[in-house]
Amino acid sequence: MDRKMTASQRAYEEKRAAKAGMSLDKWLASKERERQQATVAKKPAEPAKPPGFFSRLLDHAHKPLKEKSR
Repeated sequence: MDRKMTASQRAYEEKRAAKAGMSLDKWLASKERERQQATVAKKPAEPAKPPGFFSRLLDHAHKPLKEKSR
C-alpha cells in the first residue's frame, strides 16, 4: 500500500470504502489481498496445439527418403 494516490483517487476510494462500511485502510488492504489472490489463481496454461498442416509438411520434407529393400 505504498502506492501514491492523487486527491481525486483518494476521494473515490474513500467513497467506495464508506459504501462497503469499511475504513479506507481496511478497504485498501482488502483490495490488495484480492489483487494478490487473483495473480496467484491464474488459470493453468493451455495444452500445446498439435502441429498445423505446413509444420507437418516441412517436418515430412526434412526426413530422408526410404530406400527400397531388395
